[in-house]
Amino acid sequence: MLTRLAITPGEPAGIGPDLCVELAQQSRADIQLIIVADSALMQQRAAALGQSISLTEFDPATAPRSNQPGELFISPITALEPVLAGKLNPANSMYVLATLAQAANMALRNEVDAMVTAPVNKGVINDAGIAFTGHTEFLAEHCHAKLTVMMLATEGLRVALATTHLPLKDVADAITDDSLTEVLTILHADLQSKFGITKPNILVCGLNPHAGEAGHIGREEIEVLEPVLEKMRARGMNLKGPLPADTLFTDKYLRDADAVLAMYHDQGLPVLKFKGFGNAANITLGLPIIRTSVDHGTALELSGTGKADISSLHTAITTATEMVRAQVRSQPRANAKAN
Repeated sequence: MLTRLAITPGEPAGIGPDLCVELAQQSRADIQLIIVADSALMQQRAAALGQSISLTEFDPATAPRSNQPGELFISPITALEPVLAGKLNPANSMYVLATLAQAANMALRNEVDAMVTAPVNKGVINDAGIAFTGHTEFLAEHCHAKLTVMMLATEGLRVALATTHLPLKDVADAITDDSLTEVLTILHADLQSKFGITKPNILVCGLNPHAGEAGHIGREEIEVLEPVLEKMRARGMNLKGPLPADTLFTDKYLRDADAVLAMYHDQGLPVLKFKGFGNAANITLGLPIIRTSVDHGTALELSGTGKADISSLHTAITTATEMVRAQVRSQPRANAKAN
């Protein structure tokens, strides 16, 4: 099976274009890579890196084929201003968002099997007067998804988040019966349909230190988390928790876990990034499409230097490919149940 992937280079002044140029030198027989970007930018960055690439305009009507060495398929979008490696320009923020929208539309139209994103710079997009909190939220709105769940994955560990980019003072109020029910529903369903795990084992972190210590260090576990977990267990989910986060991330618990649900961004992701930074993928669950991303930022200081590490992009591509194939395998089971 040949998998078609749309790749967005992200912030044009960052290392995203560099990584895409490097991809052209490392073709895979089982994947067709389509870069959604400005053609001139890609050629300029290749020249800065001392590389030669050929760009073939993508035609979704043609039969899929893998990239030849040195070749990238491209779905072109023109940048609004000239791009200088390492120098942010708010004027190109709409270009960055246009690449995301175009790649998502390609996936929605089934022209590609999934989209993979390189890093964007949230600050410069907001400096342009555009309210933007991240890929996850942008793609949720663009794809008309009621709710999405952010999950990072590396070898041996998947961590999903009950909340994403919130100030810490707002986290407790954001975790409600409804929100936690929806997050668990999406996490469980996507582990089945997009990862091929028939009966996922999910560990759930408590919100407070020591998971609230029987209500002495906060009552959210008693009043919100435990009732939701009991309700979802009654619906057939295999859930363990709420568990203290400081002991959950040990082999005693993780050895049989398919995923961990952390209550907030910096509860779960430091552990995952310590374990697999540079070899992890960011995954958006709950979308009608498959989307993965790198686990790092734009690294402006490395742009155009040839020193950017492509490992995380390789992981994101491999993860997207595995998810596409797991989804194909799971569809016959889903159809059989429906019948």
